[in-house]
Amino acid sequence: MRNVLRCVLIILVLALTPACPTQVLAEESPFFVPAGLEGAVEFWKQIFIRHSFTEVVLFDPVEPDTIYGVLRAPDNEAGRALIDRESSRIVADYDLAEDGSRIRSQRGAKEHFLEGLKISGRYIEEMKKIFRGEALPAELVYLPLVESSFNIRARSGVGAVGMWQFMPDTGKKFMRIDAKIDERRDPFASTKAAARLLKENYRLLGNWPLAITAYNHGTDGIFRGIKAVESDNLVDLIRRYQSPTFGFASKNFYAEFLAVVAIATNSDTYFPFLRVHRPVTLREVTMKRQAPLHAVLKPAAISQSDFFDWNPALDPAAKFIPTGYRIKLPPEKVDTFVAAERRWKAAPQSQHTTVTATVRQAKTAAGVRSAKAKPASGVTVSTSQRIAVARKSTLPAKVTAASAKRVPVKVATQ
Repeated sequence: MRNVLRCVLIILVLALTPACPTQVLAEESPFFVPAGLEGAVEFWKQIFIRHSFTEVVLFDPVEPDTIYGVLRAPDNEAGRALIDRESSRIVADYDLAEDGSRIRSQRGAKEHFLEGLKISGRYIEEMKKIFRGEALPAELVYLPLVESSFNIRARSGVGAVGMWQFMPDTGKKFMRIDAKIDERRDPFASTKAAARLLKENYRLLGNWPLAITAYNHGTDGIFRGIKAVESDNLVDLIRRYQSPTFGFASKNFYAEFLAVVAIATNSDTYFPFLRVHRPVTLREVTMKRQAPLHAVLKPAAISQSDFFDWNPALDPAAKFIPTGYRIKLPPEKVDTFVAAERRWKAAPQSQHTTVTATVRQAKTAAGVRSAKAKPASGVTVSTSQRIAVARKSTLPAKVTAASAKRVPVKVATQ
């Protein structure tokens, strides 16, 4: 009987004992470093806080915390040739001739990352409200530090646009994207879309490492990986899943995210003199009817430059505000804008027709001038704003120089 009572008391004590700090931390933050990704997370932290854009880190992509060397090289042909020569030397020095894939180069991103942190001040608090409204962890708002450094006008070479780098097909599921409006460039509309997409990824995949990786790689690709390795553990996919589309960027996406969260949530430690931009405070006014820009902006004392800064989803060459678009304005400009828009709607229909015809004639004339202009001889190529894509070094097919095998340096954990 005494043993029974003793067991009951032990059970009661355990039930009433507060959870240990580790358990509480795990409950507070759903984002953890999976066993096997510690080195990768530390590597990306160093890329973001230590190495400048002029520095190139040569490392092992399988074990990213294995650093072969760091050199200064400009981002031009001469710099790339310097990187190739150093890569060849490392292949020989570290006896990597039979496995040249074990060396990769990555430029530092300290300046880009720091600028992204500064810009994030404009949007971050409103973004956190959006994610909390979807019952999602607020740390997800730092994902644009991986994607675009919070550049709302970022455009990749494959067509991804905005701070969240939505591709057109995916973006159209959540936002308005057409010839007049591209909400991928709107910081808050795109954040709402990202929240919905990440929430859907988590529902389908069941854990955050896979849900966040799917933001880069797509849910279909992640499901193929799960099927191939028979595991929903991200580290298993990284180590065992072989696919030409599941490359270095996808394998490192979650590690990069963990690195930026660790830095951004402790920015005073890593960047003690950081001064972020002031928050952007805007109100929305829905346009129930199309209106010409000049007819409503001039009476409201709003410049076109300011207007397009507040409304980046609109085409900067637009002459009309489209029907149904939600205008973004500072609170002090809302009343004057609404009054100007009402005066325009109350104006005689003949005035509307005259204005429309004038704008159409101007657009036609501009098109004729453009057609007569001599075509440019070059091709303009957009440069991706994504700061975390590593460029693989070009290595010689065969290294003939014989040298002793050397031991690479490990990234020091902070």
